Amino acid sequence: MKKVGLILCATLFASHTAYANVENGSFENWTAGAPESWTTIDPGISLTQSASQVKSGSSSAAISVNTGSQSSTDFRQSVNVVAGQPYLASVWVRHTEGGIKARLYVNGYRDYSTASLLNQWQQLSYSYTPSVSGSIEVGLRFYDESGFDGSEIVYVDDFEPNSDSGSAPTNCNSNSGSFELVTDNYGNETSWQITNSQSVVVASGSGYANNTGYSEPLCLDDESYVFTINDSYGDGICCNVGTGQYSLVFNGVTLATGSDFATSESSSFTLGTTSGGGSADLSAYYASAQGLTGYSLKSSLYNIIKGHASQGYGALWTFYNANGRDEYYENDGSILDIYSENPSGTESYTYTAVSDQCGNYAGEGSCYNREHSFPRSWFGGAVEPMNSDVHHIFATDGYVNSKRGSYPYGVVGSATFTSTNGSRLGSASVGIGFTGTVFEPIDEFKGDIARAYFYMATRYQNVIGGWQGNSTSSNAVLDGSSDQVFESWTLNLLKSWHQQDPVSQKELDRNEAAYSHQGNRNPFVDYPQFVSEIWGQ
Repeated sequence: MKKVGLILCATLFASHTAYANVENGSFENWTAGAPESWTTIDPGISLTQSASQVKSGSSSAAISVNTGSQSSTDFRQSVNVVAGQPYLASVWVRHTEGGIKARLYVNGYRDYSTASLLNQWQQLSYSYTPSVSGSIEVGLRFYDESGFDGSEIVYVDDFEPNSDSGSAPTNCNSNSGSFELVTDNYGNETSWQITNSQSVVVASGSGYANNTGYSEPLCLDDESYVFTINDSYGDGICCNVGTGQYSLVFNGVTLATGSDFATSESSSFTLGTTSGGGSADLSAYYASAQGLTGYSLKSSLYNIIKGHASQGYGALWTFYNANGRDEYYENDGSILDIYSENPSGTESYTYTAVSDQCGNYAGEGSCYNREHSFPRSWFGGAVEPMNSDVHHIFATDGYVNSKRGSYPYGVVGSATFTSTNGSRLGSASVGIGFTGTVFEPIDEFKGDIARAYFYMATRYQNVIGGWQGNSTSSNAVLDGSSDQVFESWTLNLLKSWHQQDPVSQKELDRNEAAYSHQGNRNPFVDYPQFVSEIWGQ
């Protein structure tokens, strides 16, 4: 996936914005091993200039946090502000181990970084409107998390607005846009964010003044996103609490606009081409689902993806031949078998497309089969269109397929069978909420399977509520409803796998191929954030 570039600043509609310029906010200037203009550097941290991890320019600050005492990890400087003028302070941080989180300081402690988001830049921002003119302090503080080993490096760059680049935003070489906001009588209740296809927050804002207009320029790479605006009180930004309104505009097109909502309102949008390199216009494909959440969103997605053109069970062989080859690991053109693929080494065996189709098998390595990740006994047998729906049917070793049978997926505590790549069959691990036999694929493919299950819950929501009683295993997994669909233990497991194994290029390519093959898409591959929007975090 591409990294998302973002440029963000704030202006006041009625007048020019005053800028509380941060000196040496880009960390280009150092004297005697210390960044110039940064006046408060507590003893629990140490700084060095880094040229290896840079957000922009030629250097950043590598901050080593060497203590778990939060009171001795501050990093600040003073800036001048003018009463009544809004300032948007922002900074980019990059975590390396996940044992430390950063907290933005703008005349008080503000937003936290996501410590678990490793080896990629994330932005913290806060809009501040002073009541009196004078000086305030801006900077960061660092907090230890579970797993902190006593020393960790966090890279910091582009503390804005800064005097290095002046008040004008950097030129945007990707998709130029803006978030326009007029607040109501309670501006501090309003916040917003944009998340990318990996559910990572790439832009956000909060801390607004009452009855004030803001225009916050944005610059985003080609990607799929979800914009969400929130009101902490739950009464929106209009119409009994003022005349607030918002709009999100990119490349001259208004992608989201509104004012009258309750607690939150969301809109999905895609900039540029799709991540999978295909030609489908995802904004148009999912247009009828924009702004929806919960089971209303799920029903809208059902109406979008239902009625696909079933190609028949035999056509799966053709699909695997054309679109099921290994172009991601060994890149040897063999069939990509999720029960034998070893992502970090050499497989014990490989399959040649077509000639190694099952067939009979005596053990692993005999032939590859068509594995219904959602077993067909759960939906009543060889029933179309479920029986040939490529979104949940994967190429797998025939013998391992037979071992899995129709058992639920789960976390294995004690294994009775382990395939050559580490996929396991056995009794369920204590604590997952289920006692019985389960099958556990390797971590590399857990997210793929979870998103296949969320697809099935959505594509067949008109009938899936009646499948619970079809077998013992379906009864253990399904809850007999058409909305939640899964028992709580299964739902929690699937959401966990979805988060732990994000969408890969392999999945994006397969989704595009499935769309060409049968005419519908898996929404949870295109927009992974749909999972939390429907079923919660």
